[in-house]
Amino acid sequence: MTRLMMLLFSMVATTLMGVGVIIALTTGFGTLKPIMLAAAVGFVLALPVSWLIARKLA
Repeated sequence: MTRLMMLLFSMVATTLMGVGVIIALTTGFGTLKPIMLAAAVGFVLALPVSWLIARKLA
C-alpha cells in the first residue's frame, strides 16, 4: 500500500499545490510568500489525502 500511496502522492500533491496557487492568485495575493505558502499547504495536505485514497483502492 505504501508504493501505491507514493505513486498517488505525486499526482495528488501536484494537483493540490496547483489549486492552492490558483486560489492565492485569484484572491489577489500575487507576491512570493502567499504563493509559496499555498503550495506548501497543498504539499502537506497531499500526504493524508493520498493515504486515504490508497486505503480505499487497496
